[in-house]
Amino acid sequence: MLHHKIIVLTGGADGIGWECAKAYSKAGATVCILDQNPIAESKLNELETAQKIAITCNLVNENDVKDAFKTIIEKFGVIDAIHNNAGIAHPSKTLDQTTDAEWDLLMDVNLKSILYTTRHGIKHLKKTKGCILNTSSMVGTIGQDNHAAYVATKGAINALTKAMALDYAPYKIRVNAVSPAAINTPTLQSWSKEQPNKEEIQHYLDKLQPLGSMPAGDVIADACLFLLSDAARFITGTILPVSGGAELGYRTII
Repeated sequence: MLHHKIIVLTGGADGIGWECAKAYSKAGATVCILDQNPIAESKLNELETAQKIAITCNLVNENDVKDAFKTIIEKFGVIDAIHNNAGIAHPSKTLDQTTDAEWDLLMDVNLKSILYTTRHGIKHLKKTKGCILNTSSMVGTIGQDNHAAYVATKGAINALTKAMALDYAPYKIRVNAVSPAAINTPTLQSWSKEQPNKEEIQHYLDKLQPLGSMPAGDVIADACLFLLSDAARFITGTILPVSGGAELGYRTII
């Protein structure tokens, strides 16, 4: 589905990002991972395509992002898609308890990174009539207690996706977002273990989706693969829930 496509993937070192990297590679794409965490050569070699690259990159440093895109163009010549997947969820706080530093970091990682990848990637996508995919969250639509700043960033991603879709449609560039609910990733497991009622949290996460227990990141990767492929060639500005129905109905789950 993605044969010969050059895909830039932020936050691809683990979790949903790594599942996406594997899915894109299996579908024939060249995957270019930008992540603040280095990826060992042995892990990178798990990706099925011969061509791939991992660049250690601070996504809130514009020069790092600029240099990463320069490296990718020098190596592969074009860029067909950008998947803005990098994000953080901490802290677990109400808005009044959130410090300036915590607010700024969330806004920088979850939003400013999209500004930088778009600023330095859009000219390449215009040449290929490529696409942009943003990783959002169901909380950007339905809200979440005790995570005000994080929810604000995901709501902003939803709105930004629609605005970008309009701005870049004249260039035949599609812009969409994927919106997971609870996904079993190292980040979520780490968060749940930090909560005072961690046993109840685990039960909550497993019962959240009517379709079944909390899935792994491959369910998100499959949806992302579709949105980046030509099968979604007339879809833009969409926030696609991949939630197992978590947002549906009146339910008490704890």
